[in-house]
Amino acid sequence: MSLAIPQISFELIKDKNADALNQLSSAFKNHGFVTLTNHGLDDKLLDQAYEITKKFFALTPNLKQKYARPDTGGARGYTQFGKETALGESVADLKEFWHHGPEIDETYDARIRENLPVEELEEFNSVSTKLFKELNALGISVLQSIALILNKPEDFFDAWVEKGNSVLRMIHYPPVTDKQNLLRARAHADINLITLLVGAEESGLEVQHKDGTWIPIEAASKSIVCNIGDMMQLVTRGQLKSTIHRVVDYNTGEPKARYSIPFFLHPSPDVILKSIVDDSTDSVSAHDFLEERIRQIKLY
Repeated sequence: MSLAIPQISFELIKDKNADALNQLSSAFKNHGFVTLTNHGLDDKLLDQAYEITKKFFALTPNLKQKYARPDTGGARGYTQFGKETALGESVADLKEFWHHGPEIDETYDARIRENLPVEELEEFNSVSTKLFKELNALGISVLQSIALILNKPEDFFDAWVEKGNSVLRMIHYPPVTDKQNLLRARAHADINLITLLVGAEESGLEVQHKDGTWIPIEAASKSIVCNIGDMMQLVTRGQLKSTIHRVVDYNTGEPKARYSIPFFLHPSPDVILKSIVDDSTDSVSAHDFLEERIRQIKLY
């Protein structure tokens, strides 16, 4: 069985090509995932991002741990291996990660955290900030296309995310030595509006089909996998699907590390999440929604 995760040129989407927008609408309404080609991100920047990611996780445990901020739920900085635990799971994910957000000023909501500078790596913050800005701009552009397929004004979501609490996550999945547990990231859905996954160097991402089977998405370093998060599913009353996915270790020979860089597009903490497609009055602030989920996945 195969799950049709369409590959769509983002140039066509931006040009409002009818076929491309129809494909995007079908993908997000049926299974919540799409692969974007011709997205405009600089290949050199992506290479630099993976290079600094590997350098950071090669630091000693003590050096990495000084950047841990468990009191903020890991909103910025380092979260150690074996901390995050998928909703409903008792076994922690096999990963460690770093969170980098927007460069904030007094115009941002005070609940959005400042970034932590990494003293040991000269280019870490500059490359992280540049990639954050590029992916944030791409994410806003994707949201504009989503607004169109929902029959909303193109700029409908702009104010939600202009000063958003988005986060760039650099992930290191260490080599798996316990063949009894090959789930590097256990089954989960994303919290945010949409996720942009910069092409992983190694496959392992799987999406759950409607019948419960798991369908692998092949790694493609020059493309970006985009998926719907729970916040978007909430405000569209399920019209757009936030789909369960996981990361599995496929290595059958010598254990090997895996690196991944997803970008989670979040609204500002003060945005009220409520239906944009019907008259339902159920609502929750983006801040409260995020805080509850962070506790549920054991980051506090």
